[in-house]
Amino acid sequence: MDPLTLTRPLRALRLCLHLLMAGLLVLAVVHAVTTDLPHPGAVIAAATALAAVYATGPLLPGVSRSKWAAAVWLGLLGAVWLVLLWLTPDGVWLAFPLFFLQLHLLPDRSGLPVVLLTTVFAIAGFAWHQGGFTPAAALGPALGAAVAVAVVLGYQALHRESEQRRELIEELTAARHDLAAAERSAGVLAERERLAKEIHDTLAQGLSSIQLLLRAAERALPDQPDLAADHVLRARGEAQDNLAEARRFVHALTPPDLEGGSLPAALERLCATTSAHSGAAVRFHLDGEPAEIPTPFEVALLRIAQSALANTVRHARAAAAEMTLTYMDTRVALDLVDDGIGFDPAAESGAGRVDGGFGLAAMRARARALGGTLSVESAPGQGTALAVSFPRRPAAEGDVR
Repeated sequence: MDPLTLTRPLRALRLCLHLLMAGLLVLAVVHAVTTDLPHPGAVIAAATALAAVYATGPLLPGVSRSKWAAAVWLGLLGAVWLVLLWLTPDGVWLAFPLFFLQLHLLPDRSGLPVVLLTTVFAIAGFAWHQGGFTPAAALGPALGAAVAVAVVLGYQALHRESEQRRELIEELTAARHDLAAAERSAGVLAERERLAKEIHDTLAQGLSSIQLLLRAAERALPDQPDLAADHVLRARGEAQDNLAEARRFVHALTPPDLEGGSLPAALERLCATTSAHSGAAVRFHLDGEPAEIPTPFEVALLRIAQSALANTVRHARAAAAEMTLTYMDTRVALDLVDDGIGFDPAAESGAGRVDGGFGLAAMRARARALGGTLSVESAPGQGTALAVSFPRRPAAEGDVR
């Protein structure tokens, strides 16, 4: 509940209380003057004193800040009221606004007893003026006290509920801010990991190829200048490809190999380029009818193929490799088999990397992030078989962005 919904009625109740006090005092004075009640002058003086004491309370800041100051002010107000009650039976009705003041300003443990004491004085005073006690004399003050207690306790319960809800809203707001900060941090970490994978699978592999080509050119330069020039030309081509990749990072574009073409064509070019640069026989096969798949899947398959072929050339020392892209009814799969020296997949996965970079760990993470699967079968001296597959469509709308 909004605290304002409680503050506004409270202000209205305070105004009504002031008007009630003023109206009852005027009524007591008018009744004392227009009837044959004794001591009308004393009634006017007591009513004036009571009004003065009552009006002074809101002007004193200590009354609203200190329980002791409020108790002193209520004690003085009650004393003047008792004088007015002794002078006129109309003073009994002024007990009703006093109930609200006592319950509002005094602590709960003392407010209720003071209200009960005021009720007893009101009943006793009215009975004294009537010449004897009757149930009717007790009914009015008792009902007034009960109504005042019910109203004040109800307001206090609403106020406590409002404060609890306000605190809960503040806690929820703080939790939402913390969650947003955690999501931003997770997003930053995920983006860093993605960029690390992209750089490893593109720029790092390209720079490694350039380094190998330049070393080969350096070795061939004294005796085989034509071969050295060919290596330099290939290195230049790799540098151009890397420059295109760097521009893609800046402009957040898809891989240049996929621009203006299909995934099978990009993989076929990759196999031909790798074969030309490494000397290994890398052949590409297409199985099934090519179909459109989400761009993130195409990018992931191309990156995994680039990283896997780089491992084949640099570490497996394979003489031949077969890459197969298969379009099935519900999935698209990529398989790469080589006749290299092989390795122990369990040992490599425990180390977390196979090539001084991210290696298999990065490929598995890339596949897993998009709901795909990646498996590797290998053994020392028996070559390596890598298989990765993705669903033809995302598992749910918004899963792949």
